[in-house]
Amino acid sequence: MKPKFIVDLNVGKLARRLRMLGYDTLFINGLDDNDLVRVALKEGRVLLTKDTGILRRGVAFTGKIKVVLIEAENVREQLRQVVETLHLKSGSDPFSLCLECNQPLIPRGREEVRDLVPPYVFQTQEQYMQCPGCNRIYWRGTHWQRMNEELGELLSPGELRL
Repeated sequence: MKPKFIVDLNVGKLARRLRMLGYDTLFINGLDDNDLVRVALKEGRVLLTKDTGILRRGVAFTGKIKVVLIEAENVREQLRQVVETLHLKSGSDPFSLCLECNQPLIPRGREEVRDLVPPYVFQTQEQYMQCPGCNRIYWRGTHWQRMNEELGELLSPGELRL
């Protein structure tokens, strides 16, 4: 079973990177440590944090929840640490979750998004995905290419299936 994550405020940018890989990752701004631990325990999520105090809590110390103490400041290095520590591979479907709200994306036809994307994008792209939560539209443009390259640096050839 692939892991699900919850990230602390101090590593919030990591949530987007894990979502790119296809991992269900919660980031809820404003949760205190008690709430983070409660959600991690209730939903079986791995807690990612820079807060050493969480490691001293009973549920973390006894292994009831898995906590990864993030050491790096740079988000790429944080992702590298998580990938290496937990031996992650690409999620079952990379680029299948909304980077903003973690909802599974839904394929959309070109005509469905005609008035929702810039004209140039409509003319040059064939495949679109939409988030049912925030209605954000995704396509495989230059931003997607950069994200794909970034993830490719972390994973062995063949692990990133797009």
